Amino acid sequence: MSNAVPPLLAALVDDAAVFPPGNMPLPDAVPAHLGHRDGPWAAMIGPLLVPADDLPEIATAVDVGIVGPPGAVEHALETIPGHLTVRQIESPVAKRGEDPAPGIDQLAGLLRKKGDEPWSWYFEVPLAWGLMRALDQLAQLRAEGLPAAAKFRTGGLAAELFPTPVELAAVICACRDRELPFKLTAGLHHAVRHTDPDTGLVHHGFLNVLAATLAAAGGAEPADLAGILAGTDAHPLTTTIRAALDEPRPLWVGFGSCSVDEPVTDLTNLGLLPREVRA
Repeated sequence: MSNAVPPLLAALVDDAAVFPPGNMPLPDAVPAHLGHRDGPWAAMIGPLLVPADDLPEIATAVDVGIVGPPGAVEHALETIPGHLTVRQIESPVAKRGEDPAPGIDQLAGLLRKKGDEPWSWYFEVPLAWGLMRALDQLAQLRAEGLPAAAKFRTGGLAAELFPTPVELAAVICACRDRELPFKLTAGLHHAVRHTDPDTGLVHHGFLNVLAATLAAAGGAEPADLAGILAGTDAHPLTTTIRAALDEPRPLWVGFGSCSVDEPVTDLTNLGLLPREVRA
């Protein structure tokens, strides 16, 4: 396989094809994912994300990330089919407006039981009340040597699920200050910030997030990051990203996308991935 994917973009996109708005049936998503894993962009693609309750439906050997509330995750981990390789656990610990602390404690208890497993654990925390205390809890888990990380939602079917550039900038810096890796999910359909013509919702761009994270790692303040996240011009973003392609990606683990092809197409069109790849 060629080295078409530079270090900065390695494992950037997890395959969330079965989740909205893609909603690909699992029998179709598994072979499609294996096709991606065997393709020229394999180094950029993470595991197939699967709802915890659906694991028994997979009959083929595949790397998976298990997604679901703590209770469903706990049940799934008791009966993992032997042909599946678990790479990560992703669990929402609270709904918006709820205290995330109890959910973090519940999932942390399961993490401690399974601490010998080589899995990453992502605690999905709402960007709402209790956020900073929740990040402190996660930072404490990491201080104990546990593989805990944060996960944040950056989109969905309603406007309130899209954090503003100021809100997202603040949480990126908060993770930076706590040395806490984070993952994002939803809404990152394209490289650059844009307005969806069908819904009128403004989506974050994954290149905006990457450029903002690079800036945060370099010591930038939230106001600086907010300006990067709000940008709609691809040129300064690609200039920043191109200069860092040979470096490992700091802090931001990556994001789940219901389409693997869309990020690849955008990166190719912007000249950040080669158009012709030889396997």
